[in-house]
Amino acid sequence: MRKLLMIKIPEHMFRRMDESEDINFYKEPRFVQHIDQLTIDALTSFYGEFIPRQATVLDLMSSWVSHLPKENQYKRVAILGMNARELEANNQATEIKVHDLNEDPKLPYSENSFDTSIISVSIQYLTKPVAVFSSLTNVLKENGQICIALSHRLFPTKAIYAFHKLTPSERVSLVMQYLKLAGFKNIEFIDKSPKNSDPLWIVTGINGKHAQT
Repeated sequence: MRKLLMIKIPEHMFRRMDESEDINFYKEPRFVQHIDQLTIDALTSFYGEFIPRQATVLDLMSSWVSHLPKENQYKRVAILGMNARELEANNQATEIKVHDLNEDPKLPYSENSFDTSIISVSIQYLTKPVAVFSSLTNVLKENGQICIALSHRLFPTKAIYAFHKLTPSERVSLVMQYLKLAGFKNIEFIDKSPKNSDPLWIVTGINGKHAQT
């Protein structure tokens, strides 16, 4: 675990090499894995411990796999992403929604709908992350959980400039800061990187919006 270090990020750090509409970049499906198998297994194992059975789960910036444990049963698995064919191929989803969070950071779900939200190795593509996570505090239940998994791979033209320039430690601190600014509490970092494999850095938090003051 690490202490949350608040760092000021200039606005240009959220720009990309390719500022054209994301819908064009994600038009064609990419049925690939973005981390290697040992790291996938480590992430799935963590989800098995982190996400309660029978939970309602929101998988943001999703694709054709959610990396959830196949043996676990969940009440609802809503996935949101950019390519309909990828989402339709996800056999763990109970519902799918195509939605561009960079165009509209407001999540298209009812308030207090989900116990847990996950983002797997795609946080580097959000250009308005605090707005997205502020919206997430509305659709998560009180004390609902967020789990953000990071690694070191990215599509360079669509990743924000910060993820090109910051060190891994600074990227983790940046993501923790997103959650803090959006109203999450108990924000923690956990390193689940397997040996001789892709790194797996996990940031978790608890929805603090509905907490009693």
